Amino acid sequence: MAKNTTIYLRISEAKNLPPRDAILGPGTGDPYCTVKVDNETVARTATVWKSTNPFWGEEYTLYLPRSFHSLSVYVCHHDTLGADALIGKMLLSRKALCLEPRGLEKWFPLRKVDKGSEVQGELQLEMWCHGNRGFTPAAGDFTTICCVVVQARDLAVKEKAGIVDAFVELSLQEDKAKTQVIKRTRFPKWKETFDFTIPTKAMETATLQFTVWDWEKQGNHDFLGEGEVALTELHGDEHVLGWHRLCPRASTVDDESSELGSLRLKVRCTEEHILPSQYYQPLVDLLVESVQSSIEPETPTPLSMLEEVMTMDRMDIATTLVKVFLGEGMVVQFLDALNTQEILNTKDPNTLFRGNSLATKSMDQFLKVVGMPYLHEVLRPVVDQIFEDKKTVELDPCKVDSCRRRLSVKSQSDGQLLEHSAMILTGYLEQIIDNIVMSVDQCPPVIRLAFRQLSKRVEDRFPEHQDVKYLAISGFLFLRFFAPAVLSPKLFALRDQHADAKTSRTCTLLAKVIQSIGNLGLQCGRGKETWMEPLHPFIQDSSSRVQDFLDQLIDIDEANVPTREAQRRSAFHQSVTIKEGHLLRRRRADDGLVLMPFSFKRRYYWLCNDALAYAKSSEDQIRTTTMTHRICAVERVDENAFQRTNVFQVIIRDGDGSLSTTYLQAKDVNEMHQWLSAIRKTCVTNSRMLGTFHPGTHRASKWTCCLETDKTARGCSKTHSAVTLGDWRDPLDPDAEAQTIYSQILLGRDILRSKYLELADAGSTAESSHEQANNSEAESNNSVGNSSESGHNSVPDPKQKPDIRRSRSFYDAKMAAAARLLDVIADLERVHEAFNKRERERAKGLERGRSLSLESTE
Repeated sequence: MAKNTTIYLRISEAKNLPPRDAILGPGTGDPYCTVKVDNETVARTATVWKSTNPFWGEEYTLYLPRSFHSLSVYVCHHDTLGADALIGKMLLSRKALCLEPRGLEKWFPLRKVDKGSEVQGELQLEMWCHGNRGFTPAAGDFTTICCVVVQARDLAVKEKAGIVDAFVELSLQEDKAKTQVIKRTRFPKWKETFDFTIPTKAMETATLQFTVWDWEKQGNHDFLGEGEVALTELHGDEHVLGWHRLCPRASTVDDESSELGSLRLKVRCTEEHILPSQYYQPLVDLLVESVQSSIEPETPTPLSMLEEVMTMDRMDIATTLVKVFLGEGMVVQFLDALNTQEILNTKDPNTLFRGNSLATKSMDQFLKVVGMPYLHEVLRPVVDQIFEDKKTVELDPCKVDSCRRRLSVKSQSDGQLLEHSAMILTGYLEQIIDNIVMSVDQCPPVIRLAFRQLSKRVEDRFPEHQDVKYLAISGFLFLRFFAPAVLSPKLFALRDQHADAKTSRTCTLLAKVIQSIGNLGLQCGRGKETWMEPLHPFIQDSSSRVQDFLDQLIDIDEANVPTREAQRRSAFHQSVTIKEGHLLRRRRADDGLVLMPFSFKRRYYWLCNDALAYAKSSEDQIRTTTMTHRICAVERVDENAFQRTNVFQVIIRDGDGSLSTTYLQAKDVNEMHQWLSAIRKTCVTNSRMLGTFHPGTHRASKWTCCLETDKTARGCSKTHSAVTLGDWRDPLDPDAEAQTIYSQILLGRDILRSKYLELADAGSTAESSHEQANNSEAESNNSVGNSSESGHNSVPDPKQKPDIRRSRSFYDAKMAAAARLLDVIADLERVHEAFNKRERERAKGLERGRSLSLESTE
């Protein structure tokens, strides 16, 4: 049974940040955020220039190992010339996150960042004890504690040079000891043994305390972390070898400070136990049935009951359902069922799909999950040009003066600026609309079929309103997809950075026009934003072109639509390019060339689910390819390894079992994190992933990280293969999505039972009571016959049909639908309990075996 830990994080905005003159010099500040899981940086927001109240609006889905301890968000000021300045941080422990299953959304005060609290890494100790008799009667019994300080790993760097001179102090009651200093490594190895003697009676309460320091020739040593080991963990002379996480000083006060400002976050942690696929199939079958069969509008279905009880955000549920039905090849039928219900419940066509219903959110997420490659193909060329041009545009006469002050535009009169702006915007809009109306063949067939079904349902419901069928489609495609992508390109992965002030205004005006075109120009000339009139002729002309485009878009034969099996994989096929772009690649040392200082060559890389390839340029057809099933680790590299930033490594297992490493450098930290996450996802199911790696490089006959001389030495740092970022390129995981649906219905089970079943129980007939009595007798006979198996910890047979006998006692279809769903949920709950019990007994068995081993040793 797999265990999934997922964190959803939205970094919304900050307020009242200190200006940079309080830290580095005059100015308002250029803030950004970094996200850390434990001590691994996993994401970085864009920089918002010249603001102390920045808005980011960036969302992250983090897939993590269950062993993580904390989530931290750091707010920093960007410095173009020197080192960036830390403003403050927000930290949430795993325990705090798990106590809030519905998540947290609020303003978090920033806390001061100090050296005493910024610790990381682990210390490995080997300990055992043995008893002796005191030399005099007064001495009594005492015990000798033997402790070997073996090594440390991944220590925090306190110096700009990126090196650590580490030593360890030990303390047990009044006795103290200290190791030697191991210089210039974050992965020191001591292997020094120390003996401590204490009264045996103190063993129950005593602890061995340790502190790791960074040695300084002058001044105070830098604190690297501390911890303690309870002596009750020791059993006789058994050697206990273990890693101990370094913690901040217990005396460190992490005060909140109003002077540092606040950060608004939305964060939710979900921990799920994922069962094998076959156990979710009855639940998935019920969901499929609810969109396959012809059901009266008033009759509840598993989908409608889920909507009644869900506690997650509507958008998250919509995304989950879209992926479930994509996995079943039934996403068009799913959307058609929700849209039909929405349309039937709408009386005024002007309000159709205007709310945030499950149908509306599902269509939105469907376009994002399936249509993002299409969106990028259509809009990226124009968006890139807009960001490169950085032109000054303004159509609102009331904002011309502020535009001049902000951007120092003095050479043009007001009229000239407005006229020139209209011309520039028209040029961009022509490219955008041309790309859209010519993209019929580029649009995924499954999207076209979904829109065809939507158009037909709307036309049947409102035959007297001919425009409504177009507005329903354009409302999703233009108002909720194209326009938001133009307004905020970074949120749709079209750009790595947010737009500056000039570009942002251009994107805003373009998005307004695209919305008007999506409304078929019906809002033009109605007194709103009259300053848009210079573009009204273009809007009217484009609206007619868009109608023709929509007619072509929905003119699709079902024979041209992928089959159910093909639909499942159409968006996530093995050959689909997940990520591509330029990286700097380190030339191999065995090329026979002198690496001065280190040879990195610019290459173009492509990543698919099954292969990582590169060539000299993006046009080259001859590529060097590595199959992803050979990748066994993808990790960051220390800056001092090559004196370069944003370097990461891909470790590959060759045919003979040996390991080879390729070092790659990304253009910035965001690009590096994207490549790390994308490559890790392609090899998440690889069976021979490494548990450790070297964050340095082997140079001058030794590793720069741990100073080991053997080139094949075991890695000195833990790998982070389980830490990935979620995005629209993620492959489907039907089991995880089905588990989410199960968890939501389980939480709302009492509500469903109260609403649909309890009243029905009172109205059951004598015949149903008689049938239940017969069933009970049959069950009793079966239980007697199977009594010999009752003692086994068995897992329910996934092929066994859910018990729906209870539903026969209800004459109403509403009761039957609820009863079937609750029976399936009850079955899944029993399976979870059985698996959990099996795991507990396995753990007890291991503990029992350990105890027997100790007894035999004694």
